[in-house]
Amino acid sequence: MTAHKWQFTARFRRQAFGWRSDLPIKRIQEAVKEIKQAARKEPVLAAEGAVTLLVKLSPALEQVDSSSGALGSAVNRAIDTLVPIIARADVDTPLRERWLNRLWEALQEDDMPYIEILGDYWGELSVTPEVASQWADEFLPVLESMWSPKAPPHGFFKGTTACLASLHTAGRHRELLALLDRAPFKWWHDRRWGVKALAAMGKKSEAIRYAEDSRGLNDPGWQIAQACEAILLSSGLADEAYRRYAIEANQATTYLATFRAIARKYPDRPAEQILRDLIASTPGAEGKWFAAAKDAGLFALAAELATRSPTDPRTLTRAARDYAEKQPDFALAAGLAALHWISQGYGYEITGADVLNAYSAVMQAASTADITAEVRTQIGAMYAAPEGEFLRTVLSRQF
Repeated sequence: MTAHKWQFTARFRRQAFGWRSDLPIKRIQEAVKEIKQAARKEPVLAAEGAVTLLVKLSPALEQVDSSSGALGSAVNRAIDTLVPIIARADVDTPLRERWLNRLWEALQEDDMPYIEILGDYWGELSVTPEVASQWADEFLPVLESMWSPKAPPHGFFKGTTACLASLHTAGRHRELLALLDRAPFKWWHDRRWGVKALAAMGKKSEAIRYAEDSRGLNDPGWQIAQACEAILLSSGLADEAYRRYAIEANQATTYLATFRAIARKYPDRPAEQILRDLIASTPGAEGKWFAAAKDAGLFALAAELATRSPTDPRTLTRAARDYAEKQPDFALAAGLAALHWISQGYGYEITGADVLNAYSAVMQAASTADITAEVRTQIGAMYAAPEGEFLRTVLSRQF
Protein backbone atom coordinates (compact mmCIF):
# COMPACT_ATOMS: atom_id res chain seq x y z
CA MET A 1 0.00 0.00 0.00
CA THR A 2 2.80 2.43 0.88
CA ALA A 3 4.49 1.75 -2.47
CA HIS A 4 1.48 2.88 -4.49
CA LYS A 5 2.08 5.97 -6.59
CA TRP A 6 -0.95 8.26 -6.56
CA GLN A 7 -1.08 10.69 -9.47
CA PHE A 8 -2.82 13.37 -7.43
CA THR A 9 -0.17 13.71 -4.70
CA ALA A 10 2.23 15.73 -6.87
CA ARG A 11 -0.61 18.11 -7.79
CA PHE A 12 -1.51 18.92 -4.18
CA ARG A 13 1.70 20.37 -2.80
CA ARG A 14 1.44 23.24 -0.34
CA GLN A 15 0.29 26.41 -2.16
CA ALA A 16 0.22 24.45 -5.41
CA PHE A 17 -2.45 26.69 -6.93
CA GLY A 18 -2.79 30.37 -7.69
CA TRP A 19 -5.84 32.49 -7.01
CA ARG A 20 -8.11 31.08 -9.75
CA SER A 21 -10.40 28.27 -8.61
CA ASP A 22 -11.14 26.46 -11.89
CA LEU A 23 -7.91 24.41 -11.96
CA PRO A 24 -8.02 23.22 -8.32
CA ILE A 25 -11.68 22.22 -8.74
CA LYS A 26 -10.68 20.15 -11.76
CA ARG A 27 -7.77 18.58 -9.86
CA ILE A 28 -10.04 17.69 -6.92
CA GLN A 29 -12.46 15.97 -9.27
CA GLU A 30 -9.62 14.05 -10.92
CA ALA A 31 -8.22 12.96 -7.56
CA VAL A 32 -11.60 11.74 -6.32
CA LYS A 33 -12.10 9.82 -9.55
CA GLU A 34 -8.68 8.18 -9.15
CA ILE A 35 -9.50 7.11 -5.60
CA LYS A 36 -12.94 5.79 -6.56
CA GLN A 37 -11.39 3.67 -9.31
CA ALA A 38 -8.93 2.18 -6.82
CA ALA A 39 -11.78 1.43 -4.39
CA ARG A 40 -13.32 -1.07 -6.81
CA LYS A 41 -10.47 -3.53 -6.36
CA GLU A 42 -8.43 -2.30 -3.38
CA PRO A 43 -10.68 -0.60 -0.80
CA VAL A 44 -7.96 -0.28 1.84
CA LEU A 45 -5.59 1.35 -0.64
CA ALA A 46 -8.38 3.71 -1.70
CA ALA A 47 -9.06 4.63 1.93
CA GLU A 48 -5.38 5.44 2.41
CA GLY A 49 -5.52 7.61 -0.70
CA ALA A 50 -8.64 9.36 0.58
CA VAL A 51 -6.93 10.21 3.86
CA THR A 52 -3.89 11.47 1.98
CA LEU A 53 -5.98 13.72 -0.25
CA LEU A 54 -7.94 15.18 2.67
CA VAL A 55 -4.72 15.94 4.52
CA LYS A 56 -3.27 17.70 1.48
CA LEU A 57 -6.31 19.74 0.50
CA SER A 58 -6.10 22.80 2.74
CA PRO A 59 -2.34 23.45 2.36
CA ALA A 60 -2.66 23.16 -1.42
CA LEU A 61 -5.61 25.56 -1.58
CA GLU A 62 -4.25 28.30 0.69
CA GLN A 63 -3.89 30.91 -2.05
CA VAL A 64 -7.06 30.17 -4.03
CA ASP A 65 -9.87 32.71 -4.18
CA SER A 66 -12.89 30.88 -2.79
CA SER A 67 -15.28 33.84 -2.64
CA SER A 68 -17.63 32.40 -5.27
CA GLY A 69 -18.30 29.31 -3.17
CA ALA A 70 -17.55 26.95 -6.06
CA LEU A 71 -14.32 25.69 -4.54
CA GLY A 72 -15.89 25.13 -1.14
CA SER A 73 -18.71 23.16 -2.77
CA ALA A 74 -16.18 21.03 -4.67
CA VAL A 75 -14.32 20.25 -1.44
CA ASN A 76 -17.55 19.38 0.37
CA ARG A 77 -18.60 17.04 -2.43
CA ALA A 78 -15.18 15.39 -2.28
CA ILE A 79 -15.53 14.88 1.48
CA ASP A 80 -19.01 13.42 1.03
CA THR A 81 -17.52 10.89 -1.39
CA LEU A 82 -14.28 10.11 0.44
CA VAL A 83 -15.62 9.60 3.96
CA PRO A 84 -17.63 6.44 3.08
CA ILE A 85 -14.55 5.03 1.31
CA ILE A 86 -12.52 5.48 4.50
CA ALA A 87 -15.30 4.15 6.72
CA ARG A 88 -15.94 1.02 4.62
CA ALA A 89 -12.31 -0.11 4.56
CA ASP A 90 -11.88 -3.29 6.62
CA VAL A 91 -8.78 -2.46 8.69
CA ASP A 92 -7.61 -3.07 12.23
CA THR A 93 -8.05 -0.46 14.93
CA PRO A 94 -4.40 0.73 15.02
CA LEU A 95 -4.46 1.62 11.31
CA ARG A 96 -7.81 3.37 11.64
CA GLU A 97 -6.44 5.32 14.60
CA ARG A 98 -3.47 6.42 12.50
CA TRP A 99 -5.83 7.65 9.79
CA LEU A 100 -7.91 9.55 12.35
CA ASN A 101 -4.81 11.10 13.90
CA ARG A 102 -3.68 12.34 10.50
CA LEU A 103 -7.13 13.78 9.79
CA TRP A 104 -7.31 15.45 13.19
CA GLU A 105 -3.94 17.12 12.64
CA ALA A 106 -5.16 18.33 9.24
CA LEU A 107 -8.36 19.61 10.81
CA GLN A 108 -6.43 21.55 13.43
CA GLU A 109 -4.26 23.16 10.75
CA ASP A 110 -7.22 23.96 8.50
CA ASP A 111 -7.02 27.74 8.86
CA MET A 112 -9.05 28.84 5.82
CA PRO A 113 -11.08 26.57 6.54
CA TYR A 114 -11.82 24.00 3.82
CA ILE A 115 -12.25 20.63 5.54
CA GLU A 116 -14.06 21.74 8.70
CA ILE A 117 -17.12 19.58 7.90
CA LEU A 118 -14.96 16.52 8.60
CA GLY A 119 -16.04 16.96 12.21
CA ASP A 120 -19.61 16.06 11.17
CA TYR A 121 -18.33 12.69 10.01
CA TRP A 122 -16.07 11.85 12.96
CA GLY A 123 -18.43 9.21 14.29
CA GLU A 124 -18.71 7.61 10.85
CA LEU A 125 -14.93 7.72 10.43
CA SER A 126 -14.47 6.08 13.83
CA VAL A 127 -16.69 3.20 12.64
CA THR A 128 -16.99 1.47 16.03
CA PRO A 129 -18.49 2.83 19.27
CA GLU A 130 -15.25 1.95 21.06
CA VAL A 131 -13.05 4.09 18.81
CA ALA A 132 -15.62 6.90 18.85
CA SER A 133 -15.73 6.80 22.65
CA GLN A 134 -11.95 7.12 22.85
CA TRP A 135 -12.05 10.22 20.67
CA ALA A 136 -14.90 11.66 22.70
CA ASP A 137 -12.80 11.26 25.83
CA GLU A 138 -9.96 13.12 24.12
CA PHE A 139 -12.17 16.00 22.98
CA LEU A 140 -14.38 16.35 26.07
CA PRO A 141 -12.01 18.15 28.47
CA VAL A 142 -11.33 20.91 25.97
CA LEU A 143 -14.99 21.36 25.03
CA GLU A 144 -16.15 21.29 28.65
CA SER A 145 -13.60 23.97 29.43
CA MET A 146 -14.76 26.05 26.44
CA TRP A 147 -18.38 25.79 27.56
CA SER A 148 -17.67 26.51 31.19
CA PRO A 149 -19.40 29.61 32.66
CA LYS A 150 -15.96 30.88 33.62
CA ALA A 151 -14.56 30.54 30.09
CA PRO A 152 -13.91 33.75 28.12
CA PRO A 153 -16.59 34.53 25.51
CA HIS A 154 -16.23 33.80 21.81
CA GLY A 155 -13.87 30.87 22.26
CA PHE A 156 -13.67 28.30 19.49
CA PHE A 157 -12.64 24.64 19.46
CA LYS A 158 -12.21 22.90 16.11
CA GLY A 159 -13.13 19.60 17.69
CA THR A 160 -16.58 20.69 18.87
CA THR A 161 -18.58 18.91 16.18
CA ALA A 162 -16.20 15.93 16.18
CA CYS A 163 -16.77 15.57 19.93
CA LEU A 164 -20.55 15.66 19.60
CA ALA A 165 -20.50 13.24 16.67
CA SER A 166 -18.22 10.86 18.60
CA LEU A 167 -20.49 10.88 21.65
CA HIS A 168 -23.44 10.08 19.41
CA THR A 169 -21.72 7.15 17.67
CA ALA A 170 -20.46 5.89 21.02
CA GLY A 171 -24.05 5.74 22.27
CA ARG A 172 -23.32 8.19 25.08
CA HIS A 173 -26.57 10.05 24.45
CA ARG A 174 -27.37 11.28 27.95
CA GLU A 175 -23.86 12.62 28.28
CA LEU A 176 -24.24 14.35 24.94
CA LEU A 177 -27.48 16.01 26.01
CA ALA A 178 -26.00 17.11 29.32
CA LEU A 179 -23.03 18.61 27.49
CA LEU A 180 -25.30 20.53 25.09
CA ASP A 181 -27.18 21.98 28.07
CA ARG A 182 -23.93 23.70 29.01
CA ALA A 183 -23.43 25.29 25.59
CA PRO A 184 -23.38 29.10 25.77
CA PHE A 185 -25.71 29.48 22.77
CA LYS A 186 -28.65 27.58 21.29
CA TRP A 187 -26.94 26.96 17.97
CA TRP A 188 -28.57 24.45 15.65
CA HIS A 189 -25.20 23.29 14.33
CA ASP A 190 -24.59 21.83 17.81
CA ARG A 191 -28.11 21.07 18.94
CA ARG A 192 -28.87 18.85 15.94
CA TRP A 193 -26.78 16.24 17.75
CA GLY A 194 -29.16 16.49 20.67
CA VAL A 195 -32.04 15.78 18.30
CA LYS A 196 -30.18 12.73 16.99
CA ALA A 197 -29.50 11.55 20.55
CA LEU A 198 -33.13 11.83 21.64
CA ALA A 199 -34.33 10.06 18.49
CA ALA A 200 -31.80 7.26 19.06
CA MET A 201 -33.13 6.91 22.61
CA GLY A 202 -36.62 6.43 21.21
CA LYS A 203 -37.81 9.80 22.50
CA LYS A 204 -39.03 11.09 19.16
CA SER A 205 -41.61 13.56 20.49
CA GLU A 206 -38.97 15.06 22.74
CA ALA A 207 -36.57 15.19 19.79
CA ILE A 208 -39.06 17.28 17.79
CA ARG A 209 -39.66 19.63 20.73
CA TYR A 210 -35.89 19.94 21.20
CA ALA A 211 -35.47 20.79 17.52
CA GLU A 212 -38.29 23.36 17.58
CA ASP A 213 -36.76 24.94 20.66
CA SER A 214 -33.57 25.43 18.63
CA ARG A 215 -35.17 27.93 16.26
CA GLY A 216 -33.77 31.42 16.36
CA LEU A 217 -33.05 34.50 14.31
CA ASN A 218 -30.06 33.04 12.48
CA ASP A 219 -30.83 29.34 12.59
CA PRO A 220 -31.56 27.47 9.33
CA GLY A 221 -35.25 26.75 9.69
CA TRP A 222 -35.26 24.40 6.71
CA GLN A 223 -32.65 22.16 8.36
CA ILE A 224 -34.69 22.01 11.56
CA ALA A 225 -37.77 21.19 9.50
CA GLN A 226 -35.86 18.43 7.69
CA ALA A 227 -34.84 16.84 10.99
CA CYS A 228 -38.39 16.94 12.35
CA GLU A 229 -39.88 15.65 9.10
CA ALA A 230 -37.46 12.71 9.09
CA ILE A 231 -38.42 11.78 12.65
CA LEU A 232 -42.14 11.84 11.87
CA LEU A 233 -41.71 9.86 8.66
CA SER A 234 -39.65 7.24 10.49
CA SER A 235 -42.53 6.97 12.96
CA GLY A 236 -45.06 6.35 10.19
CA LEU A 237 -46.70 9.76 10.69
CA ALA A 238 -46.59 10.88 7.06
CA ASP A 239 -49.72 13.04 7.28
CA GLU A 240 -48.36 15.03 10.21
CA ALA A 241 -44.93 15.27 8.58
CA TYR A 242 -46.50 16.66 5.44
CA ARG A 243 -48.78 19.09 7.23
CA ARG A 244 -46.11 20.50 9.54
CA TYR A 245 -42.84 20.33 7.65
CA ALA A 246 -43.02 19.21 4.01
CA ILE A 247 -42.94 22.63 2.37
CA GLU A 248 -40.27 24.13 4.62
CA ALA A 249 -38.09 21.02 4.62
CA ASN A 250 -37.98 20.47 0.87
CA GLN A 251 -37.15 23.89 -0.54
CA ALA A 252 -34.98 23.35 -3.63
CA THR A 253 -33.23 25.63 -6.09
CA THR A 254 -36.30 25.91 -8.34
CA TYR A 255 -40.05 25.75 -7.83
CA LEU A 256 -40.23 22.67 -10.04
CA ALA A 257 -37.50 20.92 -8.04
CA THR A 258 -39.32 21.73 -4.79
CA PHE A 259 -42.52 20.17 -6.12
CA ARG A 260 -40.68 17.08 -7.34
CA ALA A 261 -38.90 16.64 -4.00
CA ILE A 262 -42.17 16.67 -2.06
CA ALA A 263 -43.99 14.47 -4.59
CA ARG A 264 -41.16 11.94 -4.41
CA LYS A 265 -41.20 11.88 -0.61
CA TYR A 266 -45.00 11.64 -0.34
CA PRO A 267 -46.01 9.33 -3.22
CA ASP A 268 -49.44 8.58 -1.71
CA ARG A 269 -50.51 12.21 -1.79
CA PRO A 270 -52.15 13.48 -5.02
CA ALA A 271 -49.86 15.67 -7.09
CA GLU A 272 -52.54 18.32 -7.50
CA GLN A 273 -53.01 18.60 -3.75
CA ILE A 274 -49.27 19.02 -3.22
CA LEU A 275 -49.11 21.65 -5.91
CA ARG A 276 -52.11 23.60 -4.63
CA ASP A 277 -50.60 23.60 -1.13
CA LEU A 278 -47.35 24.95 -2.57
CA ILE A 279 -49.22 27.61 -4.54
CA ALA A 280 -51.03 28.69 -1.38
CA SER A 281 -47.70 29.05 0.39
CA THR A 282 -46.52 31.75 -2.05
CA PRO A 283 -49.38 34.26 -2.44
CA GLY A 284 -48.75 36.68 -5.29
CA ALA A 285 -46.27 34.35 -6.99
CA GLU A 286 -48.65 31.72 -8.30
CA GLY A 287 -47.17 31.87 -11.80
CA LYS A 288 -43.86 30.55 -10.47
CA TRP A 289 -45.48 27.13 -10.17
CA PHE A 290 -46.46 26.98 -13.86
CA ALA A 291 -43.62 24.61 -14.82
CA ALA A 292 -44.44 22.30 -11.92
CA ALA A 293 -48.10 22.08 -12.96
CA LYS A 294 -47.10 21.42 -16.57
CA ASP A 295 -44.61 18.77 -15.49
CA ALA A 296 -47.33 17.01 -13.48
CA GLY A 297 -49.68 17.02 -16.47
CA LEU A 298 -52.08 19.41 -14.74
CA PHE A 299 -52.58 21.52 -17.85
CA ALA A 300 -55.76 23.29 -16.77
CA LEU A 301 -54.11 24.37 -13.52
CA ALA A 302 -50.95 25.42 -15.37
CA ALA A 303 -52.99 27.58 -17.74
CA GLU A 304 -54.78 29.15 -14.79
CA LEU A 305 -51.47 29.93 -13.06
CA ALA A 306 -50.04 31.53 -16.19
CA THR A 307 -52.78 34.15 -16.10
CA ARG A 308 -52.99 34.71 -12.33
CA SER A 309 -49.57 36.25 -11.76
CA PRO A 310 -46.44 37.08 -13.77
CA THR A 311 -44.79 34.05 -15.32
CA ASP A 312 -41.54 33.95 -17.26
CA PRO A 313 -42.51 34.61 -20.91
CA ARG A 314 -39.83 32.32 -22.30
CA THR A 315 -41.05 29.43 -20.14
CA LEU A 316 -44.57 30.03 -21.42
CA THR A 317 -43.40 30.21 -25.02
CA ARG A 318 -41.53 26.91 -24.75
CA ALA A 319 -44.63 25.26 -23.33
CA ALA A 320 -46.78 26.69 -26.12
CA ARG A 321 -44.35 25.46 -28.76
CA ASP A 322 -43.93 21.98 -27.24
CA TYR A 323 -47.66 21.36 -26.76
CA ALA A 324 -49.08 23.12 -29.83
CA GLU A 325 -50.03 19.77 -31.39
CA LYS A 326 -50.66 17.60 -28.31
CA GLN A 327 -52.51 20.07 -26.07
CA PRO A 328 -53.56 23.02 -28.27
CA ASP A 329 -55.87 24.59 -25.68
CA PHE A 330 -53.10 24.61 -23.10
CA ALA A 331 -50.58 25.81 -25.67
CA LEU A 332 -52.85 28.69 -26.64
CA ALA A 333 -53.28 29.75 -23.03
CA ALA A 334 -49.53 29.60 -22.43
CA GLY A 335 -48.61 31.47 -25.61
CA LEU A 336 -51.21 34.21 -25.11
CA ALA A 337 -50.05 34.59 -21.51
CA ALA A 338 -46.48 34.97 -22.78
CA LEU A 339 -47.51 37.82 -25.07
CA HIS A 340 -49.59 39.38 -22.28
CA TRP A 341 -46.75 39.44 -19.76
CA ILE A 342 -44.33 40.73 -22.38
CA SER A 343 -46.71 43.59 -23.10
CA GLN A 344 -46.83 44.31 -19.38
CA GLY A 345 -43.05 44.60 -19.23
CA TYR A 346 -42.22 41.27 -17.56
CA GLY A 347 -39.32 39.02 -18.51
CA TYR A 348 -35.55 39.39 -18.40
CA GLU A 349 -33.99 41.18 -21.39
CA ILE A 350 -36.91 40.40 -23.67
CA THR A 351 -36.16 40.93 -27.35
CA GLY A 352 -38.17 41.07 -30.54
CA ALA A 353 -37.23 37.45 -31.19
CA ASP A 354 -39.04 36.45 -27.97
CA VAL A 355 -42.20 38.17 -29.19
CA LEU A 356 -42.00 36.48 -32.59
CA ASN A 357 -41.39 33.07 -30.98
CA ALA A 358 -44.42 33.46 -28.73
CA TYR A 359 -46.58 34.65 -31.64
CA SER A 360 -45.46 31.75 -33.82
CA ALA A 361 -46.24 29.19 -31.08
CA VAL A 362 -49.67 30.72 -30.50
CA MET A 363 -50.59 30.69 -34.16
CA GLN A 364 -49.43 27.08 -34.53
CA ALA A 365 -51.68 26.04 -31.65
CA ALA A 366 -54.54 28.13 -33.07
CA SER A 367 -54.19 26.39 -36.40
CA THR A 368 -54.34 22.99 -34.70
CA ALA A 369 -57.47 24.03 -32.82
CA ASP A 370 -58.91 25.67 -35.96
CA ILE A 371 -59.55 29.01 -34.23
CA THR A 372 -56.99 31.20 -35.99
CA ALA A 373 -59.33 34.15 -36.50
CA GLU A 374 -60.44 34.26 -32.87
CA VAL A 375 -56.84 34.11 -31.62
CA ARG A 376 -55.75 36.89 -33.96
CA THR A 377 -58.55 39.00 -32.49
CA GLN A 378 -57.22 38.39 -28.97
CA ILE A 379 -53.67 39.24 -29.98
CA GLY A 380 -54.99 42.30 -31.80
CA ALA A 381 -56.51 43.54 -28.54
CA MET A 382 -53.12 43.32 -26.84
CA TYR A 383 -51.54 44.92 -29.90
CA ALA A 384 -53.90 47.89 -29.76
CA ALA A 385 -53.74 48.44 -26.00
CA PRO A 386 -51.76 51.44 -24.71
CA GLU A 387 -49.17 49.13 -23.13
CA GLY A 388 -48.79 47.15 -26.36
CA GLU A 389 -46.25 49.46 -28.00
CA PHE A 390 -43.50 46.84 -27.97
CA LEU A 391 -45.83 44.27 -29.52
CA ARG A 392 -46.87 46.79 -32.19
CA THR A 393 -43.26 47.46 -33.04
CA VAL A 394 -42.39 43.80 -33.48
CA LEU A 395 -45.64 42.47 -34.94
CA SER A 396 -46.43 45.38 -37.25
CA ARG A 397 -46.08 43.18 -40.33
CA GLN A 398 -48.51 40.64 -38.91
CA PHE A 399 -51.41 43.10 -38.57
